[in-house]
Amino acid sequence: MSVLPPRVRRALLVGGAVLIFIILAGATYQGVATALERREFPRPGGLVSIGDHQLHIYCTGHGSPAVILEAPAAGLSAAWGDVQSRLAAKTRVCSYDRAGLGWSEASDRPYDPGRVPEELRALLSAAHERGPFVVVGQGLGAALAQLYAARPDSEAVALVLIDPPPSTSDDRGDPVWVMTMSPWLARAGVLRAGRILSSKARAMTGRSGGAVRAFLNRPDHLTRAAAEIVKWEDAARMAAATPVRPEVTTTTVEVNARDRVAFLTAPADVDRAVAAIEAAVTAHAAKKL
Repeated sequence: MSVLPPRVRRALLVGGAVLIFIILAGATYQGVATALERREFPRPGGLVSIGDHQLHIYCTGHGSPAVILEAPAAGLSAAWGDVQSRLAAKTRVCSYDRAGLGWSEASDRPYDPGRVPEELRALLSAAHERGPFVVVGQGLGAALAQLYAARPDSEAVALVLIDPPPSTSDDRGDPVWVMTMSPWLARAGVLRAGRILSSKARAMTGRSGGAVRAFLNRPDHLTRAAAEIVKWEDAARMAAATPVRPEVTTTTVEVNARDRVAFLTAPADVDRAVAAIEAAVTAHAAKKL
């Protein structure tokens, strides 16, 4: 049995000690920064029980039809900050966080794309938000919005899909393993130090932008986000196989985001999204006259 030379053993011990120090320092950095962010970015809305867990919903403005915003992959209600503030001047608008994302509690059950529309329906009912609804989704959220709008009890009258995912496999953005590793990289402070995910929201302004960047460094948020990314194609196929009711008008807005984790950050893209949503709201309001 060969024995390592003393010099090699010392080098391995020193290297191991340095590695442990880096991991502990990163974890401490992550913990302190997260604690500060919890105080800096309190939830803007309320928590509503839908059974075994509570979901966060944030509604502003008044009017009908109300707009329901479904966040993109790894997103949360704050991702709609600019869009929601502009729409609230025209009608009622609600954003929310899916289970385990943002300020919402996680469910004990494994993630299933088909359960998201059920939970959204339960949330809107428990929060006493009344239809009719214009349902809006971006990226993965577009597939989930379509699944919700297809429900006969959704009260959806219009659907706005921003960069909806194709029903077949595609090569969008970062490989899946990056997201599956993200909770562990976040715990060690690697994501935060390298701004690996938060950089995707660096152009977002104000408190909403700060909240999105904060949650893109949070292990609890990223654990659910990773589960959604893994089943991205399942959600897309389910949406393609679930036709929307014929009375629901559908508008598609392409902003050509190539990443699965993508947000509306460019002013021109926000303008296009808001214009499409306002047109859907106006069209339905005109039918009631």
